[in-house]
Amino acid sequence: MKTQTIGRTDKIDFPELQLFEVDVKIDTGAYTSAIHCSKIIEKNNSLICTFHSEGHPNFSGVEVTFSSFSRTNVKSSNGFKENRFKIKTDVIIFGKTYKINLTLSTRDDMKFPVLIGRQFLSKKFLVDVDQKNISFNASKRA
Repeated sequence: MKTQTIGRTDKIDFPELQLFEVDVKIDTGAYTSAIHCSKIIEKNNSLICTFHSEGHPNFSGVEVTFSSFSRTNVKSSNGFKENRFKIKTDVIIFGKTYKINLTLSTRDDMKFPVLIGRQFLSKKFLVDVDQKNISFNASKRA
């Protein structure tokens, strides 16, 4: 499988989450991928997530219920370990749909509501840190 070049940032779609043109940071220093979730409720073997953020208009308060989810330990760059919920969903990059595992995190104070880590990038994408919005710009030309 040929790898596609992606820049250090992009705008991508998460159709199952009703989130489109979401600003993402491609982070080769992170193993897992993470998405901002402002509210998480676990009940009746389901996870109810609210995707809302003042700083990111695409995160308008959509509520999504997951019947399939898990938990995982994530170690941040400062060495702090956190146990997070993990979901699997679709992501569209370069017009192609992929499955992605995302941990749920509060990223209100971060510039990017989504981090894409090595676990997802591996064997699919080559990161060119001098580029940005390659997938988004390619979809605009299509």
